[in-house]
Amino acid sequence: MNQLVPPSQSRMSLLRLALFVIPTIMFLGFLSGTMSGSTADNAWYQTLLKPDIQPPGWVFGVVWPTLYLMMGLAFAMVLNARGTRDRDKAILLFAFQFLINLTWSPIFFGAHQVTAAFFIILVMLGIAIATTFAFARVRKAAAWLMVPYLVWISFAAILNFQIDQLNPDAESVYVPAATSQIG
Repeated sequence: MNQLVPPSQSRMSLLRLALFVIPTIMFLGFLSGTMSGSTADNAWYQTLLKPDIQPPGWVFGVVWPTLYLMMGLAFAMVLNARGTRDRDKAILLFAFQFLINLTWSPIFFGAHQVTAAFFIILVMLGIAIATTFAFARVRKAAAWLMVPYLVWISFAAILNFQIDQLNPDAESVYVPAATSQIG
């Protein structure tokens, strides 16, 4: 027997989910980036040639938290859609693409594997597109919240490809560690 949940109860459930999911998604994204050194201060990254379309470093610090917030809200909306057809598939797709998302920075910035990171971002984009379509079958608003993410990772894939083309030896670029002398 299906019971309808009063709209006020549904909103509170979504709010509780969002208050947990959004910070979790944002924290995991921050952790992945920070632990892999994906900042403008990354000495290896500073030595690479960048394409003309490369935005200033501060843009990434604004865009990624905003995208993670929107992704977290979209995911909370889907999680809150209990009993909806295709919900489980949408949840699995989101989790899979998000795990791939979290691997990109360690591969690119941490391991300096620019070519591998490009293929990872292509897989991430494909699964994120599938996730967005799956979200649309559950909650259309959740799918629309994913669109800026799709646009950004498409742009990031172009940047990744161009950096790979401009720096064919990026994987072997050696950047000595900073040292301090005590004298």
